[in-house]
Amino acid sequence: MTDTENSPAVRALSSHDAFERAGDEFRLLTVVFDTAVAVEHHASDKQYTVRVKAPTIQGATEDHVGDTVETDWLETFERRLADAPSATRTAVEIDDMTVEDRGKTVSVRYQFSCAEPDLGATLSKTFAEFVEGTYAEGIIPGYDYTPPVSELLSDASQGETGGTPL
Repeated sequence: MTDTENSPAVRALSSHDAFERAGDEFRLLTVVFDTAVAVEHHASDKQYTVRVKAPTIQGATEDHVGDTVETDWLETFERRLADAPSATRTAVEIDDMTVEDRGKTVSVRYQFSCAEPDLGATLSKTFAEFVEGTYAEGIIPGYDYTPPVSELLSDASQGETGGTPL
């Protein structure tokens, strides 16, 4: 992070109940996946980077998942993730989005600009939660899932996510 401790963007993330400082980044406490948010100054806007690491379908189960299922799941996941701005209550454009298959994990990265620090923190949270929700929607029935995906399934079946139970 190239921000100072006293920057409004860093203060907004630090004071937000859903984030916890972790070195130069902020971890989101409302998701089960490894999530990090970083912010940098660029002219009048701040550039936010939201990174989420989640298991691939094969990485989330000890069962064998066929290559075609894995490939199709990843392609569908990536297409759905492009809709992240629609999950916000404000107009925001993604400056860059990447989805990288890293074997047993998939790394999702969103970058966006926002001049308002509190809104930037809220949008960062929304994008990370969107990744998790999109992931949950793409869970394929019939496999025995391991943590953290089994935790998502348990929370959903108990109605803790606020969404439709699986």
